[in-house]
Amino acid sequence: MVVDPKHAPVTGRKRSQRPQKSHREVADELRARIRSGTLRAGQRMPTQARLAHEFGVERGVVRQALYLLQTEHLLTNVSKGSPATVAPDLGLSRSLTGPGAPPQPTMVSLGPRITTALAAPHVEIDALCLTSVSLNLALGEGLRQIHAGRLNPAKIDVRILLPGRDIDLAFPVPVEGRGEGDPVHERWLAQRNAQGQVLQHNLLALRATHGVDVHVTFRALPFTPPVKLYLLNGSEALFAYYTLSRRKEEIDDEHLELYDSEGTQSMLFAFEQGAGLRDTTFVEQSHLWFNALWETISSELALTS
Repeated sequence: MVVDPKHAPVTGRKRSQRPQKSHREVADELRARIRSGTLRAGQRMPTQARLAHEFGVERGVVRQALYLLQTEHLLTNVSKGSPATVAPDLGLSRSLTGPGAPPQPTMVSLGPRITTALAAPHVEIDALCLTSVSLNLALGEGLRQIHAGRLNPAKIDVRILLPGRDIDLAFPVPVEGRGEGDPVHERWLAQRNAQGQVLQHNLLALRATHGVDVHVTFRALPFTPPVKLYLLNGSEALFAYYTLSRRKEEIDDEHLELYDSEGTQSMLFAFEQGAGLRDTTFVEQSHLWFNALWETISSELALTS
C-alpha cells in the first residue's frame, strides 16, 4: 500500500500515548529530523494540526516549538496559517544553533533565546549585568512578536541586578583613577538608569496593550559584576565575561582614557537544563547564586540620577 507523504506522520509512527511533551521536546525531535535529512532543506513541514496529533500535544505547544526552530534559523515562515518551511540553507544553522552550539557574541545569541523564552505562558527572566543595554536590545524582537499576536504569554516576571549608584566601580573607570565629579561614572549611571527605565516601560506597557501580568524589579549590588548572567524560565543559563580593554573616548568634550568592556560583544556561553549533568548543574547553581545575591546583600534600586 502506498501512502501519500502529505497524509503520513513525519516519521510514520502513530501518535504517542505517553504524557504530553513540552515544546522543547517537540523542538528537539523536529530538530533531529532536520539535521538527519528526514526533513529536507526547502521542504514544507506538516501542518500544526498534524504535528499536534502525532506528538499528542496542543497546537500551542507545536507553535512554540516551531518558533524556537525559527529563532535557530532552521525553519522559515512560521505562522498560525500555512505550514512552515525547512530553511533552504542549513549549513550555517547546523554549526551555530541548537544544543552544543559554540559561544556567540551576546547580540547574536541573546535575542533569539529571549524570544523563545517569551513563548512560555509564564516567562521568568533573571539578569545580572552592568547596565542592561544588551537585555534591552535582545527583548526587541520578542516584544514585536507579542504585539503582532504571534506570542501570547500570560505572565512575565523580570528581576535585574545592577551595580549600586554610589559604589566605586571597577569599570568603566578613567585610567588615571576617579576624581571629583567623575564624568565616566556619571555617564555609566545615566546609561544604567535610562536603559532600566526603557526596559521597564516597554514591559509594563504589555499590561495595557495585551493584558499580560508583568512585574519588573531592580535591585542594587554593592560590587561591579565581572560577568553577566541571564536565566530564562528556570531552564537556561547564559553566561559571559566582561573583558576589559583600554581605549580613548570623548566625554563632556574631554578626551579620556578609560578601562571598559563592550558588553554587547561578550561571548555568551549557553547551558540548558536536561542537556547533561554539566549543563543541568550549571543552571541550578546559577539560580542558587542569583537568588542568594538577591535575598542577601542586594538593596533597593531607584532608577534616578
